[in-house]
Amino acid sequence: MMRSAFDIFAQIFRNLWAHKLRSILTMFGIAWGVGSLLLLVGVGEGFRSGNKRELAEFGRDIMFLFPGRAPAVTGSMNSARPYLLSYQDYADIRTQAPHVRTACPILSRTDLHQVSEFATAGVEILGVEPQLNEISYLPLKEGRWLNEMDEAQKRNVIVLGNELLKTLFPGRPAVGAFVLLNGLRFQVIGSMPHLGRGDNTWLNMRGYIPFPVMATYFALKGENHQNSISFIEYQPRLTAEHRLAEDDVHKIIARNHGFDASDENAFDGWDSIQQSKMVGTIFDVMNMFLGAVGMVTLALGAIGVVNIMLIAVSERTREIGLRKALGATNRSILFHFFLEGLLLTLSSGLIGMGLATALMAMVGTVHGPGGFDPPKLVPLSAVLAIGSLTLAGVVAGLYPARKAAMLQPVEALRQE
Repeated sequence: MMRSAFDIFAQIFRNLWAHKLRSILTMFGIAWGVGSLLLLVGVGEGFRSGNKRELAEFGRDIMFLFPGRAPAVTGSMNSARPYLLSYQDYADIRTQAPHVRTACPILSRTDLHQVSEFATAGVEILGVEPQLNEISYLPLKEGRWLNEMDEAQKRNVIVLGNELLKTLFPGRPAVGAFVLLNGLRFQVIGSMPHLGRGDNTWLNMRGYIPFPVMATYFALKGENHQNSISFIEYQPRLTAEHRLAEDDVHKIIARNHGFDASDENAFDGWDSIQQSKMVGTIFDVMNMFLGAVGMVTLALGAIGVVNIMLIAVSERTREIGLRKALGATNRSILFHFFLEGLLLTLSSGLIGMGLATALMAMVGTVHGPGGFDPPKLVPLSAVLAIGSLTLAGVVAGLYPARKAAMLQPVEALRQE
């Protein structure tokens, strides 16, 4: 049996070698089809995972509400007047919005000067409550985050973002040291690692202090800014309830500021959950398009394979007749052509997958723009691509071989 299998494979390789150019072109068509499909699908997957990672760097299920413009006459933005958000708005959202899990008021100033004993800076300072780290992604590199005692006792403490840390304390320990904010002394209690990828550093150019301290010393400037806040960050009770949470918040703000909650233009907000769904839909369409282009390439490869296999087997009708005359059975003849088609297509498909994987690995060493991860090999696509081309090649070889095997040996030998 072992000898017989060896003889069959030796004969297959002899046949393939006898028609080198045809074999190479067939293998190239299969490898190209498989490699193209895997690269196209891999690029789409890289975009999808990169965008998902970027959204995750903000936090989980984040929703924002900013100050807006309320129309005096419903539906008419020509009569709109700006309104500011107040701490009372935030307090009402915390207590009166059933679909909101947690919320945080945020005071933001970009005009405060930060001074350490080594350097000066001028980045964004945020006054926040401790629960912000339950909503936003705020990991710590060293030290600790703000807590309830910092807030209750109005402690002058600060947590530094990575870029602010590197500017104010270049290569030196920061926790326990002091920073002056517009001349007021704050103790550094923690610092954060680098957030995001590449040149997008705005998440790192920040410092965080307790909200009551910010409200006391660095309230927002301008008329009618008493107790006003920059924006509110909140999180729905469940991801699926983000629309209900948004409705709760809109009703409270509309009531507090005296306008109709049904007027969508009156609200300025950002819903990362809705954004994620929209992006997901875009990537689904993109994947379908890339998959369709890949499938067309694959189909062209399959047609080439079928064409070459049909010609190759038809040319060997005399060989099949000779085998039958020497006592070969129909089953053994079909098995031989089955193995030949399988070996040719499967090995070519694996070569195509190997080349696509190597190319993806090379691209992976190059840092792409934000929101783009290196292409990823999708195993299901690889199995489908190689499987479909292998099936096409095997069927293309078996069909004419079966027709030739059904002929009488003398008839087969007569074939040109």
